Amino acid sequence: MRAAPTILHLDMDAFYASVEQASKPSLRGKAVIVGGLGPRGVVATASYEARRFGVHSAMPMGQARRLCPNGAYLIPRFSLYRQVSDVVMALLRELSPLVEPLSLDEAFVDLEAGGVAFDSRGARETGERLRADIRAATGLSGSVGLAGSKMLAKVASEEAKPAGLLLIEPGTERELLAPMSVRTLPGVGPATGEHLRRAGITTVGELAEAGEDELIRMVGRSAGAGLYRMALGLDDRPVVAERDAKSVSVEDTFDVDLHDRVRIRGEVQRLADRCVRRLRDSGHSGRTIVLKVRRYDFSTLTRSETLRGPTDDPAVVREAAARLLEGVDTTGGVRLLGVGVSGLADYTQEDLFAQSLAAEPDGADGSDRTDGTDRTDGAGGTGGVDAADRTGRADGAGGGAVTSGAAEAEAGGAHGVAEPSAEPEPAPERRWAAGSDVRHAVYGPGWVQGSGVGRVTVRFEQPGSEPGRVRTFRVDDPELEPSDPLPLVGDGTESGP
Repeated sequence: MRAAPTILHLDMDAFYASVEQASKPSLRGKAVIVGGLGPRGVVATASYEARRFGVHSAMPMGQARRLCPNGAYLIPRFSLYRQVSDVVMALLRELSPLVEPLSLDEAFVDLEAGGVAFDSRGARETGERLRADIRAATGLSGSVGLAGSKMLAKVASEEAKPAGLLLIEPGTERELLAPMSVRTLPGVGPATGEHLRRAGITTVGELAEAGEDELIRMVGRSAGAGLYRMALGLDDRPVVAERDAKSVSVEDTFDVDLHDRVRIRGEVQRLADRCVRRLRDSGHSGRTIVLKVRRYDFSTLTRSETLRGPTDDPAVVREAAARLLEGVDTTGGVRLLGVGVSGLADYTQEDLFAQSLAAEPDGADGSDRTDGTDRTDGAGGTGGVDAADRTGRADGAGGGAVTSGAAEAEAGGAHGVAEPSAEPEPAPERRWAAGSDVRHAVYGPGWVQGSGVGRVTVRFEQPGSEPGRVRTFRVDDPELEPSDPLPLVGDGTESGP
């Protein structure tokens, strides 16, 4: 524990929703809910306006719509959130070399290590200056907590929300904590909180009065000792500079269970490509490819395959993910699919072709394959290989479907040209998710308010502008295209013709 409140905790206020409000002027001051929009979606973040209706993160989206039917429901735009987060984290690193990010919108900072604060006055001035700098750079607000320990700094930032600053003077910790709910303490979730409530303990002060021995008896030695120390305000954990990522992964939950094996295989390939893009963005490569499948009965299966060396080649990851899928029984349907890469490194295996050949499913040629099953509810087994899929495959090494004519052309057949199909397949209807960025050749940048029955409604506005006008187009309008997000602050302002 420090003698001065020089550990800072920053928590951006309703981060995803605030970014959406800043980039969409018509939504400022209104209820905004960000998350999965399908029937199985959950709330990622709700604006403070939406929270007044009882909407909160991790709530099923269907329940949120019932509580707040007039809210704006938007898909997450993680690329923009990461851009804004990078700006915020850069400001934190100007304060100290010891910055410990917890998520895109939350981090600890050791102010003493940066030489910017050694007492309460310096810490408060630094915190206020940081909040002003974040507002100027992003247009967003953040809450700051300052204390002599990480736990208390986090408690302080939570108490300061929204858009505030709270400094806990050393020596006042127990007095401040005593009336607070036990749920205020890190690690005390609904189950532990309910267990303590049944024992007559609802506040941090009552937790401290219970004593260490009683808490150990109630919740076990490790948890009990930790709870007692936190109740006394004791926490000597240092701020640790950001750790290297251990894995990169992506996953999708589907509105309707997938049964078509070809569709499932296609979704796995698409997820593999997304995973590799994220892997490359982080500047890493990886050795172990992981497939996650949650089936209709909520049983969750994981399969992994370890390559000879690290890779960031999308073809290699796609091939490995396809091999892993062959060993999973998807009979009955699939709710969720995920692809990940672990065993990260800062370099890439040179001989990718040799690596691909070495990664055989049965572990031949020295490759290491490990299979694991994580059953969330004990239902269902790992199943076997789909016999029809194994004997009827028409895909090549890359996992894509290859017609006999195309294969002959690729192999240099008699004519070298694949015969065209009798009737070309119609192009799929373009889909426009609510909240996504678009650009119109005439009206300029905007965002999708909604779509259906062959129409898409777009509001044309941008960060810093006045609320824009709404127009409706056909979903296949050639003048309407998807677009990258505009920056919240800076040179992103532009007008349509």
